[in-house]
Amino acid sequence: MFDDIRPFRDSEAPAIVKNLMNEPALQASIASYVIPRIYAVAPSLSRTLVKHFLKWRLKRINSVEEFQTEVAKYLHRLIKKSTDGFSFEGLSALDMSKPTLFISNHRDIALDPALVNLALYRSGVSTVEIAIGDNLLSKPWVSDLMRLNKSFIVKRSASSKREMLTNSKNLSAYIHHTITENQQNIWIAQREGRAKDGLDKTNAALISMLLLNKPKTQSIEEYINQLNIVPVSISYEYDPCDNHKAIELATIEETGEYTKDANEDLNSITKGLLGYKGRVHIEFGQPLQDEFTDSKEVAAAIDRQIISNYRLYDSNIAAKAKLEDSQHDHSVLDELTERMHDLTEAQQRWLLTMYANPVLAKESVE
Repeated sequence: MFDDIRPFRDSEAPAIVKNLMNEPALQASIASYVIPRIYAVAPSLSRTLVKHFLKWRLKRINSVEEFQTEVAKYLHRLIKKSTDGFSFEGLSALDMSKPTLFISNHRDIALDPALVNLALYRSGVSTVEIAIGDNLLSKPWVSDLMRLNKSFIVKRSASSKREMLTNSKNLSAYIHHTITENQQNIWIAQREGRAKDGLDKTNAALISMLLLNKPKTQSIEEYINQLNIVPVSISYEYDPCDNHKAIELATIEETGEYTKDANEDLNSITKGLLGYKGRVHIEFGQPLQDEFTDSKEVAAAIDRQIISNYRLYDSNIAAKAKLEDSQHDHSVLDELTERMHDLTEAQQRWLLTMYANPVLAKESVE
């Protein structure tokens, strides 16, 4: 059931791990970032070194949980190296004996759900199954890696409206089945694609997809209660991909379109994971328990919590002040100026806007 989109099971883990260890593209990807100097002059040797390292670290992995425990070790070191501190609040106030559908804002392709998982892992709570678009899984080894890490596939590359509707119904049924029958937590972003302009807004179409599996005799309120939706706010002091996001936004503003490079998503994943992020905070909200009549009302309720719980940093305040030409913290502005020194005036304005928008959004709901 749901075999084409579900994560891998424990019984499948050993074979998948073995395939990943022997995958030249994965070896090259790791080598280019872990031992770049060796990779530049001796790529074959560097891949061999990575292969032996992977075999040493992963040879005893026989389940998904064991793989995630290994991932958690790496993620802990990565967060320590690339941030000035990671914190989370609100989780202790939730009844985590009840499976939960976490819906969060979306700033980073891989790190958003990874950080939610890290918070859950540190709290002794079962990690989430992660919704990931098939547009990010163009390479089989990437798909294997993600599905081994409890990701399920969101099919976005449908060729017709009928196929798109079929895929959406199947996804809706899978999410409900996973929450209510498998008793598994799930994470999904509030919208398709990152909020590159810093405006965190839930797409009502996402809620409509979740409701496709609702029986006609059941109210929206009852179905939403079954899913146990908890909004989550993820706040980054600095975005490692801010430069590129600003370039994309300025290009769209100028030409009306933007075409991605072949490896752009994978490069964004790597930069998001390894790049400097300053302080990072996750705030877990409260389960949605209001009376709802349509998907737009549900989306608005999620937005209120995500925006209200978003943690503003000096980078946000300084960016807004710079755009408004008002007083600001010059030391923080110096950091922002350094981050955008290679950008055009239009691109600089977009970079400042993406940092300033959370302040404006927060002011609008208070």
